[in-house]
Amino acid sequence: MSHSSDQPTATAPSGRLASSTRSTLLGAMFLMATSAIGPGFITQTTAFTVQLGVAFAFAIAVSIVIDIALQMNAWRVIGVSGRRAQELGNLVLPGLGWVMAGFLLIGGLVFNVGNVSGAGLGTDAMFGLDPRIGGALSALIAIGIFLSKRAGVAVDRIVVVLGLLMIVLTAYIAITSGPPVGQALKNVVLPEEVSFLAITTLVGGTIGGYIVYAGAHRLLDSGVTGPAHVRDITRGSITGIIITGIMRVVLFLAILGVVTGGADLGVENQAANAFQQAAGEVGLRVFGIVLWAASITSVIGASYTSVSFVTSRTHTSDRTRTILVCAFIAVTTLAFVLAGAAPTTLLVFAGAFNGLLLPIGIAVLLWVATRRADLLNGYRYPRWLLVIGWAAWLLTIYLAVNSIRPVIDLFS
Repeated sequence: MSHSSDQPTATAPSGRLASSTRSTLLGAMFLMATSAIGPGFITQTTAFTVQLGVAFAFAIAVSIVIDIALQMNAWRVIGVSGRRAQELGNLVLPGLGWVMAGFLLIGGLVFNVGNVSGAGLGTDAMFGLDPRIGGALSALIAIGIFLSKRAGVAVDRIVVVLGLLMIVLTAYIAITSGPPVGQALKNVVLPEEVSFLAITTLVGGTIGGYIVYAGAHRLLDSGVTGPAHVRDITRGSITGIIITGIMRVVLFLAILGVVTGGADLGVENQAANAFQQAAGEVGLRVFGIVLWAASITSVIGASYTSVSFVTSRTHTSDRTRTILVCAFIAVTTLAFVLAGAAPTTLLVFAGAFNGLLLPIGIAVLLWVATRRADLLNGYRYPRWLLVIGWAAWLLTIYLAVNSIRPVIDLFS
């Protein structure tokens, strides 16, 4: 993948730096956000809204706070050190980075089958196209984006446009469905019910596996690194989570309006049914567009980030990286076309891998911030950020334990 710049941006004239840094930051924020907003994100948000109703507002609010604590630390350590997560892992403990890369690659491959499958279901809802054909065509579009001459710029622009499109269309459905906004706001502060399962599922789904590294690695590849860029890095990490949070909130409100209106969404395709109940045939088409946009941006994010874990920023050529990304998409698409869908068992396994990777990866980054000041290019890491980082890390341990349980259930 060719990048807008692989050299440290400090060498660029300051005028150009400001605008290129701005567009890169925007791209990195939306790459992180749209990587999180995939088919699973839509399914989970819908299921919890049906289950918890207005009380789900509290889980959303708490998960956003935890996500920000973890994401700020992850982006800052990677950004300030100028090294990818797996490179830092190998410096903390030889070989640990490769273990992280292995986990991430397996999880990324399986989840990408799910992303391609989501794109196929999106084209089905939009045009009535066979999901396998729709998934394969969507994958070809993603490959075309990475093969374009200025792939870095293309990725940045496409994830921003599709990210905004998803939010605007879902907000339209939310307005149409007429949710009880006042009750939802009250539940943010005084919840009728607290679901720890919902909170941990949302945190895992928003920054689990490759997602927490997607934006930070994109910034590195564009040369926005070092202590001089701390402000940009911090702003990017927080805004990325807020964009994801906005999408989560508008989707929650869209479904909530339909549920509180007394509609039965059934068991299959609850999100599609909700959109259709809210706005009829138009609603179903809108759902197709939202699901397709969520899926193809997740295909881009998963492929880009997974390959960034097995390549070097300085030693791998753009051509090699592009070939690997395209091969990654092709393999996962072939698996989907042959299997017809991402088998649930495999997705459970991938969830466990992602759940395990999160505490390992976050621990490595926090260890660097706490003990390896030599890797931070003279930057003094704020104590308060470490405290909230380690506190949030304890939750990732809980997430990891919970992600292993379904795997044990499969064999018992």
